[in-house]
Amino acid sequence: MKVPQRKKNAGMTLIEITLVIAILLSLIAVLFLGVAAYKRGADRAKCILNITTVQKTMRSYCNLNEVEIGDAFVIATIAGAGVPAKMLAVVPTCPATGVYSYPSATVPAASTSDADLFMVCSLNASDDHKPKNAVGW
Repeated sequence: MKVPQRKKNAGMTLIEITLVIAILLSLIAVLFLGVAAYKRGADRAKCILNITTVQKTMRSYCNLNEVEIGDAFVIATIAGAGVPAKMLAVVPTCPATGVYSYPSATVPAASTSDADLFMVCSLNASDDHKPKNAVGW
């Protein structure tokens, strides 16, 4: 005698669907965390690049125009729109929420430490928005 076979319903149970959704949500959360960390790192790198560019541009301007250490100097001298054209087309801004400041309105001596930079970011202490080594700039 043959035992009749039941036809198994095709599909997924509620527990299986819930498990798949939970796994997908976990992967998406990890992706968002990674993107946020990448953005913070990119903002920090861009900020350091801005500081480096301004410092080196300021040194180049001083060398070309015979400006001495201790002479008055403002960022508008090298950056921004105007005639004659400036060495930097725009005054840089921090890509994060930081604000650039110019601790001294004079040309600093060649850097022997990170404290001798012409331009600093307000996030330099909390998010490390400062160059690792500015000696010789």
